[in-house]
Amino acid sequence: MKQNKYDDEQFFLKYSKMNRSQNGLDGAGEWEELKKLLPNFKNKKVLDLGCGYGWHCKYIANQGANHIIGTDISKKMLNVAKSKNFDEKIEYKLCSMEDLAFNKNSFDIIISSLAFHYIKDFEPLIKNINEWLVIGGYLIFSVEHPVFTSYGSQDWIYDEQGNILYFPVDNYYYEGERKTTFLNEQVIKYHRTITTYLNTLLKNNFIIENVVEPKPPKNMLHIQGMKDEMRRPMMLLVKAYKNH
Repeated sequence: MKQNKYDDEQFFLKYSKMNRSQNGLDGAGEWEELKKLLPNFKNKKVLDLGCGYGWHCKYIANQGANHIIGTDISKKMLNVAKSKNFDEKIEYKLCSMEDLAFNKNSFDIIISSLAFHYIKDFEPLIKNINEWLVIGGYLIFSVEHPVFTSYGSQDWIYDEQGNILYFPVDNYYYEGERKTTFLNEQVIKYHRTITTYLNTLLKNNFIIENVVEPKPPKNMLHIQGMKDEMRRPMMLLVKAYKNH
C-alpha cells in the first residue's frame, strides 16, 4: 500500500500549522530559487505531481496556463486545495503519482514539489513523465537533498546542552527506504543519490538545464532555526527538458 500519511488526522493538523501551509509560496524557503527555474506558462498544459494545497497550481493559473491538473494521494490535501486555490483552469485529481495514466504528449510542463522522495521506484515514474511530455517539454522538481535524506533521522546531532554539533551523513550510497520523524510522526521516505536523480533523467531522454541547492532566503533568516540551514543543504531543485 502506498503511503498516505497526510490523511492521518493528527499528522495533517500538524502540517496545517507549518509556515508553508499557512503562508503558501511565500512561506516556502525554496520558492524564490524555484521560481527562477519555471518556464513561461502562457497557454500551456501543466501537470503538478503531489500538488498538496495547490499553491503552485494557482500560481501557474495566474501565469496564464490553459489547463492545470494537480494530483495528490491525499484527499485532505485536495480538499484544502479546492477551497484555498480554486480556479476554473485547475482540475484536482485524487490519485498516487505511480498510478496515474495519461496519453502521450499530454503536457507541456510537469512540476513536482517535495514529493519524489516519497516514491519508492523513481525510474518508472520518470519514464511515464517522459511519455506524458511533449518534445521540448519541461520537468521541474524539488526533492529533499540526498545529504538530508541519507542518514534517516533528518535531525542534527546535539551536545549535552542541546546545542547543535553537526548534521549526520551516513549510508549515503545505500539507497532505499528511510524511516524518519517529521512533525513528531514516523514517516517513510526514500533516499537516492544525486547521481541517481540526475542519471535517471539522462538515461530517459532528458537534458538537464539547471541544478540548484537553494539557500534559505535572507528575508527568512530571522525565523528560528533558519540560520542553521546554511550549514547543510536541505533541498535539491532540478530543471530538465525532454530531448526526444
